[in-house]
Amino acid sequence: MKNPLLQNFNTPHTTAPFSKIKNEHFKPAFEEAIQKAKAEIDEITSNSEAPSFKNTIEPLDFSGYTLDRVSSIFFNLNSAETNDEIQKIAQEVSPLLSEFSNDIRLNEKLFERIKSVYDARKNLDLTVEQATLLDKKYKSFARNGANLDDTSKNKLREIDMKLSKRSLQFGENVLAETNAFEMHLTDENQLKGLPDGAKEAAKMAAKEKDLEGWLITLDYPSYVPFMTYADDRNLRKKLAIAFGARAFKNNKFDNQKVVLDIVNLRHKRANLLGYKTHAHFVLEERMAETPEKVLSFSNDLLEKAKPAAEKEFKQLSDFAKKDGIEQLQKWDGAYYSEKLKKQNFDLDQEALKPYFKLENVIDGAFTVANKLFGLQFKEVDTIDKYHKDVKTYEVTNTNGDFIAVFYADFFPRKGKRNGAWMTSYKSQWKKDSENSRPHISIVCNFTKPTDTKPSLLTFNEVTTLFHEFGHALHGMLADTVYPSLSGTSVYWDFVELPSQLLENWCYEKEALDLFAKHYETNEPIPMDLVQKIKDSSNFLEGMQTMRQLSFGLLDMQWHGADPTNIKNVKEFENQAFTDTQLYPDVAENCMSTAFSHIFQGGYSSGYYSYKWAEVLDADAFEFFKETGIFNKETATLLLENVLSKGGTDKPMDLYKRFRGAAPSNKALLKRAGLVEKQ
Repeated sequence: MKNPLLQNFNTPHTTAPFSKIKNEHFKPAFEEAIQKAKAEIDEITSNSEAPSFKNTIEPLDFSGYTLDRVSSIFFNLNSAETNDEIQKIAQEVSPLLSEFSNDIRLNEKLFERIKSVYDARKNLDLTVEQATLLDKKYKSFARNGANLDDTSKNKLREIDMKLSKRSLQFGENVLAETNAFEMHLTDENQLKGLPDGAKEAAKMAAKEKDLEGWLITLDYPSYVPFMTYADDRNLRKKLAIAFGARAFKNNKFDNQKVVLDIVNLRHKRANLLGYKTHAHFVLEERMAETPEKVLSFSNDLLEKAKPAAEKEFKQLSDFAKKDGIEQLQKWDGAYYSEKLKKQNFDLDQEALKPYFKLENVIDGAFTVANKLFGLQFKEVDTIDKYHKDVKTYEVTNTNGDFIAVFYADFFPRKGKRNGAWMTSYKSQWKKDSENSRPHISIVCNFTKPTDTKPSLLTFNEVTTLFHEFGHALHGMLADTVYPSLSGTSVYWDFVELPSQLLENWCYEKEALDLFAKHYETNEPIPMDLVQKIKDSSNFLEGMQTMRQLSFGLLDMQWHGADPTNIKNVKEFENQAFTDTQLYPDVAENCMSTAFSHIFQGGYSSGYYSYKWAEVLDADAFEFFKETGIFNKETATLLLENVLSKGGTDKPMDLYKRFRGAAPSNKALLKRAGLVEKQ
């Protein structure tokens, strides 16, 4: 039988053939796609004509198309719909992919051709996009060992192979530990304080496992409500410690050695390529440019946030003392924050949820995209999907032109990792007068509908949906020539701008009026609730800022210095947290062993970019507020200079063209209320 993964993926509407794919198709598809990609490279290197942009750089960017499609399908499934067999295949194919990418990057003939074009770049009449692509291709080789001697190249291959396995192992250990813990409760008193929806979800979770009572897990839709509302402090403590102890138990899923292996391998790799540390290597290709700039940026914000954070922590501690809590602990934070928020703003997150039925929020995101960029979303059932919960849409513009395929996957399940993310099954590109459109997906973990209630989102989940949808718009509105510069293929510290920018609409009455309607009565969200959302939006912002900065600084500590002498992960982490610690340390817990962003995702030396992008998004939204949040001209400036441009030019240049000036952190400090608190 023909392998469905190797069918022709070139037609605009050809989507991933999920229903036809079986696990046994993956490895052969990878092997064949790798061979095909190698043949495409051979064609470039065996060309007898002198190297040019047209016969070397351009075909290189379009090579490996089938492999990219197979990889995106497989690794997206490994995140959203995995099982033991898929994880085993991931362990088998990751080394193959590492080896293939090293074969390409260490291909001397190919590099010679690229270098020849690169050295002549000043005499070539290249567009900005072509010049960017040439620079990116040359650096992708130089930064991956193309200028090394043979011995060093072999060392690099070995390091990359080990890193790819360790990173996978890290993620699998975290997932296994997340799935392994269950808190089975049989006495309803233990659920006191928990909202009805969360109770019902816990009952459903127990029922699915043929258990009486209620089941609380470490999946966010179960974990977060329990930590926020459950009155039983001992159970909150039990759950928080279990969450914080993932992959830190000296068992077979322990990540302590994995973390040390990863940071040491990354450091060796950077040294081999002539960089001082992994952070120096990474930041060369970021807006921030150097570790020094990241630390200066982070410490500047920390200086502004710390007095506010300490003041807020004292306020929260004093509030908890009324309940006899002498020392505020990590498992008290969300619980007392919610209570204090309710007291200060009379805002009950549960009172908001009826206004945020999932389907309405999705429609709201679509309407915002329509008002800003003229996009239309039509749900269709003709697109193959990997799980029945996935929704599929065809996206068109005002002229009815096809813009993108959009997948949305909203509910947690076994085999799906925690959190929320946007991903792509196919990039956008232009070739032979065709503008081939992208296939984009967002994956979240929201509370499932129950027998009596639809899926009702917390306000935090509403902003999460808008955040991921912002990434999706960046992918869908791409309009570049080359696939590797398309959509979200931008510097990491720029990639969060569209996503964080879109969250701002969730706080505006003009936008909320479009979709925040009571799921039973269809009444619009009352104005006083909207005002309370706005008033409370920077509640405990000093603490929040400090928390984010602490993660970014921990990341820089791991990657911005020589890690050779680090022996104890927990001790090192505690040291890194010295300037940002508010709560007492919990001996059984360790952040690093489950810090998937930096040890499994792509955020190593890049976690600071969330805050960096917040500066950009606050500055950008200030522009919308000055001109009107649905102002077409401002939206068009954003579309033409940022969203459609992908990585075709330097991010700072793109931003300045949109905004007319470089970003300033004033808007962020104002929005966060950190200026007045000094």
